[in-house]
Amino acid sequence: MSNLRTPLYQWHVDHKARMVPFGGWDMPVQYAGVVAEHKPVRTAAGLFDISHMARVSVGGPDALAFLESVFTNSVATMKDDQVRYGLVCNEAGGILDDVLVYRWPYGFSVVVNASNRTKILAWFEKHRVGKNVEIVDQTDRTAMVAVQGPKSVELVAGLFDADVSKLKYYYATPTLYCRQPCVVSRTGYTGEDGFEVIVENAYAVSLWTEFVSRGAVPCGLGARDTLRLEAAMPLYGHELNEETNPIQAGLGWAVKLDKGEFIGRPALAAADPTRPVRVGLEIEGKRAAREGSPLLDADGAVAGTITSGSFCPWLDKSLAMAYVRPDLASVGTPLDADVRGSTLAATVVPLPFYKRAKA
Repeated sequence: MSNLRTPLYQWHVDHKARMVPFGGWDMPVQYAGVVAEHKPVRTAAGLFDISHMARVSVGGPDALAFLESVFTNSVATMKDDQVRYGLVCNEAGGILDDVLVYRWPYGFSVVVNASNRTKILAWFEKHRVGKNVEIVDQTDRTAMVAVQGPKSVELVAGLFDADVSKLKYYYATPTLYCRQPCVVSRTGYTGEDGFEVIVENAYAVSLWTEFVSRGAVPCGLGARDTLRLEAAMPLYGHELNEETNPIQAGLGWAVKLDKGEFIGRPALAAADPTRPVRVGLEIEGKRAAREGSPLLDADGAVAGTITSGSFCPWLDKSLAMAYVRPDLASVGTPLDADVRGSTLAATVVPLPFYKRAKA
């Protein structure tokens, strides 16, 4: 089966992006190179095609009750136009996906990882039985782009009918772009301030080229990965999967055990505290410790596994996230990463590695 293509696919090809399959889509991994794309996001603004992310609307009289039953975080306490991060878990507390829920006066939207679109839509269909809920997959008729970085506020000025620069962090607003409905949220996945915009397919290239003309640097999945690693943001399929629960992943803050019943709640309430936990590692030297590399303790016994690792351009360090035994999770713990037979010294360090200065 061939991969899907976003409305910006031809623009990426025309601008010499290296395209790769990702989550069932053909996506740009880089244009000028990871370092040349990573640094502008920290200093100015970068632009990302995130149209591969699934966009699902959830409406109807039972929409709130339905979302409360499938989402670990609280939906009832959200204000209109608020966006909230949380997990969709199975009965055993394993993570099916990490998602964003948007609350509107008229209903809800959910943004889902590309690779989990089919799985989550099937899960929603299964668990809406008996409830008056309408679930509509809007992914194919819309595009989504992210402008990220300290200059992103300048770049959105005057583009939309609403003054989106006034949005609070993790809030969104329906507005107009070129007199057409769109949604702008103050969200992102880079550790920087920024905005994510959902538009009709026909207006994707116009919006994208407008951001580029205003100075945003087009960025591929490569820079997106190094940016989110510096910000210690977990990625599904790496730090998050169905064998891992949110407590282990350090996402207990997005699990509201006191909100009432939801799928996975009993398992999470009784989560095993001896299971491996997510930590940050600084690797000695410049070599990357890649995903899957085993970690060894002082006695040479396997202590855990690296889930993401890269040389990070902004911090100028080799960094990794990993799952290790809880007794080895304290900051300062020395470990060894076994990378294809050679040993790299690693030290547990606090997360996130990078935190932007608040204005």
